[in-house]
Amino acid sequence: MVRQQCFPPARSCSAGYGLPTRYVKRSTPAQRGTIRLPAMCLNQEMFARRIRVDYEENGQRHPCPMKWMDSFSMRNFTNASLFDDTLPVADGLMEIGAKVPLDELKTAMEDWFRKKSYLPQNATLVLAET
Repeated sequence: MVRQQCFPPARSCSAGYGLPTRYVKRSTPAQRGTIRLPAMCLNQEMFARRIRVDYEENGQRHPCPMKWMDSFSMRNFTNASLFDDTLPVADGLMEIGAKVPLDELKTAMEDWFRKKSYLPQNATLVLAET
């Protein structure tokens, strides 16, 4: 497997929180010189899949609020290593690792949401890869 580098080689790796830096030229004559920007990239190996998380109540689908998913992810960050590779991104959107089983994730999330009284008894959780 060939790894892609997310940033050009840096002059110094010690600048700013240990992140590599790249130098960017300023475009106008009044801004001559360079500025240093931290070069960052997403860890696309860990969060390989993006899923849609909705709940269905009375025949209508609603995106799962970020608060609910964040609560689930933080609980599982310390208690269940199977779901450590989950990252809520926005309402109804979550990134998960390649090894996270979707059916077990759905069951665990549904149980947690019911325990926290987020999800009504007549509602169901719907997970789908995007």
